[in-house]
Amino acid sequence: MKTKSIIIAVLVALIVLSGAFAGGSKDSGGLTLKKGVLSIGMEMTYPPMEYYAEDGKTPLGFDVELGKALSEKLGLKVNFIDTGWDGIFAGVNSNKYDCIISAVTINPARLAAHNFSKPYFSNTLAMVLPKGSRVTARSPEECVGLNVAFQTETTADDYMEELAEDGLRYTPRRYDSMIQCFNELELGRVDVVVTDLPVAQDFLNRPNSPFEIVWTGAEEKFGICMKKGNDDLTAALNQALDELWRDGSLLKISMDTIGVDKVTAAR
Repeated sequence: MKTKSIIIAVLVALIVLSGAFAGGSKDSGGLTLKKGVLSIGMEMTYPPMEYYAEDGKTPLGFDVELGKALSEKLGLKVNFIDTGWDGIFAGVNSNKYDCIISAVTINPARLAAHNFSKPYFSNTLAMVLPKGSRVTARSPEECVGLNVAFQTETTADDYMEELAEDGLRYTPRRYDSMIQCFNELELGRVDVVVTDLPVAQDFLNRPNSPFEIVWTGAEEKFGICMKKGNDDLTAALNQALDELWRDGSLLKISMDTIGVDKVTAAR
């Protein structure tokens, strides 16, 4: 009896541990937090990657279409969860959603803290000025004494922080969304915006846009972010991404939502 009780206790413990290391799901259906549904965290103020239509309810953009296509490949329904960028990584860690598909740059710090899919999108940073600006800077490194706007906790934030550590003296202006950054630039309350190139191009492509791009930086790549240790979902999403690449769907999403190929270089 004693030996049998010990064996039962060990088996129960192993079952509990296996559930914990599978991403903490209570009803995963073997893959996701909610059976039959892929829940995706997104910061929905980042056109053209993710944003709402004029009705304020319908999600649009590259990452939205990618999320739909991935869910279809996996045989799942999709649920988009609008989340502020400053809490988006904490949300995936606390199981509010299965993954983040929200223009997340893959970098060493994020790789150390989370699982990532293969890259799916090639990006560079860009620096934007108002047309006719008296600002002579043509790169972030030249922004001495300027008010520089960027979205908080993004790679633009990281890039400017590194320049500050290297001795660049400027005034950082951090905002919760890119819409705020560009509104402030148009109103003359900041001198410069640093952001992802697709976002900058989206604002420039609008009718009567008052902005211009004066600099683009080094290449970086976007990936799907998941809770550390969620290897089953990582493998499934990588397989689905490969299928979307092979059948041409990934390229079609890029052309339909952005008008240019931003996926080939990521592969």
